[in-house]
Amino acid sequence: MLALRGEVKAPGVDRRHNRGMPDFIDKLCPRHELRDRLVALPRPLVFTNGVFDILHRGHVIYLAQARALGASLVIGLNSDASARGLGKGPDRPLNGEADRACVLAALESVSLVTLFDEATPLALLELVRPELYVKGGDYDIESLAETRLVRSWGGDARAIAFVEGYSTSALVRRIGG
Repeated sequence: MLALRGEVKAPGVDRRHNRGMPDFIDKLCPRHELRDRLVALPRPLVFTNGVFDILHRGHVIYLAQARALGASLVIGLNSDASARGLGKGPDRPLNGEADRACVLAALESVSLVTLFDEATPLALLELVRPELYVKGGDYDIESLAETRLVRSWGGDARAIAFVEGYSTSALVRRIGG
């Protein structure tokens, strides 16, 4: 069931009423169910976050590499409101949160997808408490508040090499002409 924001449901994805829905829908997790769902995931748990607006090869490689660092991968997905606050442009994200969440959940490397409305995933990280926090190599991992938080409970943080030539912003510019 897609109920990422508690009461908000995307049409046609409630598994109770649509028996033909794909299994990946079960990877979508509203925040209020997160604690219970995390218990069932194998450890070590890897966490990453982002907008993932137009999924491309760079994202898929990054997520597969992140999953390879642990037994489960949880994605904190910026809600539409949170994504708009990142200054990527007035029309971003191009894909809504429910659509972005479904595309991510369909990936084999992804164990669970949940939304966050805040500017940073700090509160979500506190709830998930992963053993490893990862970001793309375009971030200075040592300067992030997320890194300090995860290390405070004995976890670690790592940057995964950025896949050159792949950027959603560059792709949007190219499509726009």
